Amino acid sequence: MPDSLTREGTTTSVLLLATTPACRLHSGDGTLLDRLGDQLATLPVREVQVLSAAGGLAADLRGVAKIARTATGAVAVLPGDLVLHTEALAVLLEHPARSTAALISHDATAGPLRPSVRVEGGRVVASGSSFHLVPEANATFRGVLQTGESDLASLADIAEELAELADAGKLGPVTPVEAVDLLLVGLVRSGVTVRASGIGQLHADRVTGQNAADAALARLAEVDEAKVRLDASVKEDDGFFATFFVSSWTRHLIKPCVRLKLTPNTVTGISAGLALLAAVWFSAGTQGGRLAGAVLLLLSFALDCLDGQLARYTRTFSPLGAWADGMSDRLKEYAVYVGLAFGAAAGDLWHLAVAAMVLQVVRHAIDYTYAGAVADAARVGAMWGRPARSLLESQDVRRAPGGVLRLAQRLERDTIARYLKKMIVLPIGERMALIAVTAALWDARVTFLALLGWGGVAALYQLAGRIARSAR
Repeated sequence: MPDSLTREGTTTSVLLLATTPACRLHSGDGTLLDRLGDQLATLPVREVQVLSAAGGLAADLRGVAKIARTATGAVAVLPGDLVLHTEALAVLLEHPARSTAALISHDATAGPLRPSVRVEGGRVVASGSSFHLVPEANATFRGVLQTGESDLASLADIAEELAELADAGKLGPVTPVEAVDLLLVGLVRSGVTVRASGIGQLHADRVTGQNAADAALARLAEVDEAKVRLDASVKEDDGFFATFFVSSWTRHLIKPCVRLKLTPNTVTGISAGLALLAAVWFSAGTQGGRLAGAVLLLLSFALDCLDGQLARYTRTFSPLGAWADGMSDRLKEYAVYVGLAFGAAAGDLWHLAVAAMVLQVVRHAIDYTYAGAVADAARVGAMWGRPARSLLESQDVRRAPGGVLRLAQRLERDTIARYLKKMIVLPIGERMALIAVTAALWDARVTFLALLGWGGVAALYQLAGRIARSAR
């Protein structure tokens, strides 16, 4: 039976696999297993269970299955030979979604205790072990696997199936150290959505001997976890304008906001208020009014970036916050259109303002209806049975993207091409900058014509991309 420690008020349970000798290696005042226990004590986990019964890989997997059958809330599985930053654990365990996720590094250098994975769109779509190979791998799994409550039955089924295959010797010479790796392979191949939780500059390594443990502990001391947490709060895949002209300085406002106890929703509200004031100034129709409106609009967008950064830093995501942020973006933009049209000297720009609004609505419809269609297809697949891939296939046979999609993925690896792609679709940062600059230097007519021209190209580009993905 596993030993356990229970804490109230949280929804994630942690299962520590202490069945490999390396978990007893020295780490300061205790063992690696003790160190993991101390780290988990600082995180919002409800229960820590240590699975220490001997019996080999099959016994470990059946132990995981038994706990998954009776657990309520998410369950995270960690090997006891893991040496990692506490912040790396927190990235996964403190995420409010409590969804199925794996801790990964985008360092694709695989090894015996860092199996290859392939990540696409923030999801692990292929995972490996010493038996399962992954073609075109672009990341490595770092040993921490969390299964959301809705996927616990799948985890239990997969663990039992793997245990039977291991007993029958059908997975090759796999060992107990690969239990977590095999569970991830099973979840991915069964069709479960596994979010890829990246460690960024942090370290997470599994070790086999004392020298390796000492070296891993030394690497941890070389990284400033507080700085990494601050850096990670800034979106890596944001647009060009937001990345280089806004997030470069708003990141310094995160800690002051925390000290002032400002919530992300509060910052969203202030951002909306500034945008409404910008619309009022734009409605004045004067050069000075348009200049003041442009400044207020850019400040509003800066706070729009800050609210997301603050949410990521404090890990206080919520459906309400996401809805409020999305709705305020639309309302702010359309209020500015109204202000510009109202303040136009000629007074005949309402048709351009309406056309700009309609274009933005169409563009958002292209994005959100496609995302909704993908989600509906996933739900239908779940109802009629997910397209599972056999655990006995040694190589992942998932069809890799080709044609236009393969070209798009290659372009993503080039920094300049990636930012050009982001600019083409005219994201909100570029739109706010376009409105502010054209309104301040010229007039509302130039602003609307620029929005319609660039926005039209963006809509065609988005539509072509969605058609290519749908054809896949």
